[in-house]
Amino acid sequence: MIMLKRYNTATLRQSGFSLVELMVGLVIGLIASLVIMQVFSAFEGQKRSTSGTADAQTNGSIALHHIQRDVQMAGYGLPMPSADEENASLKCDPSPVFDHDDDPATPNLDIFPLVIEDGGSADGESDVVTVRFSLTAMGAVPVEIVSEANATAAGGLTAENNIGCQNIGKVDDINIALISQGSLCRMARIVGVDGDDKISLAASTPTGVPIANGAKIACMGNWQDYRYDIVDNQLRLNGSPIVSEIVSMQAQYGVSDPIVPGDAKNQVVSWVNATGAWAAPTVADRNRIKAVRIVVVARNNLLEKDDVTDQCTTPKGVENNGPCAWDDADVDAAPTIDLSAIDNWQRYRYKTFGTIIPLRNIIWSRDVL
Repeated sequence: MIMLKRYNTATLRQSGFSLVELMVGLVIGLIASLVIMQVFSAFEGQKRSTSGTADAQTNGSIALHHIQRDVQMAGYGLPMPSADEENASLKCDPSPVFDHDDDPATPNLDIFPLVIEDGGSADGESDVVTVRFSLTAMGAVPVEIVSEANATAAGGLTAENNIGCQNIGKVDDINIALISQGSLCRMARIVGVDGDDKISLAASTPTGVPIANGAKIACMGNWQDYRYDIVDNQLRLNGSPIVSEIVSMQAQYGVSDPIVPGDAKNQVVSWVNATGAWAAPTVADRNRIKAVRIVVVARNNLLEKDDVTDQCTTPKGVENNGPCAWDDADVDAAPTIDLSAIDNWQRYRYKTFGTIIPLRNIIWSRDVL
């Protein structure tokens, strides 16, 4: 009798995914991948916006720090006046202008401590701020000229003393002296000192008043211009870029009431743009300048997909193509910020940094002016 071997068909059946199940799994995997990529892209965009905004905040803070530091030095190195000093440097009228290097292509030196050049709101240009002060550690002390003879000779003129001039003489320094007699003033370049009382001036220095016996001479040392402007979205100092992604700078003078003899004023009563009479202020108006308010605008350089910056109107009605500088509800109108010259300007994010800087140097002493 032949026995047939029986196989358990259940043990021979192979299990696995069907084609339909595989296709469903692939679709689910693709959808999950798309979701992950969308989430990653969104978070990456937020990270770039956050880091770009942090960079803008850092750049704006550094830019304002540079400007504020130098503005606070404005006028340092001018002769230090006293209450009865008739030769106070800010009374020089007209204010002297000096070609210190005999090169007409380079800017002349002036004793105006701070100058704003208005860029004009119509074309969105930034203002230019020029600050002047001396790098010499010792502030200038006016002393009397005893003998003006030989002022441009090797021996030099004779003064009461040449304190403050004796440490001058580095090859790269621009060694400037201010000579004054009443309101008549002249700037000259010092080329050497001798002994305790001799000061030699450059041979190109014109002679005559106020280089005369009884006039005052003060050694200002390395008197320099520091010019801040914005070109190609960079804050520049004397033509050299120092901070990137700074797109605008606006400034205004803070001025006091007109000065009446015997009743000098130091309180700021209005804020004015450097236009009209304030584009080139007279000496009397220049001496009314007690402070400056400045705003710099830093940009996050990430171009967003949509508009993220709107026009802004201040309480005083100043319309800005960009952010507002500050709340001007209780003061004079804020300066205009116009970023419309930047391509797609509304698709960038901006941070504004503004401050008011009092001019605290002794040259603005109430008792003198």
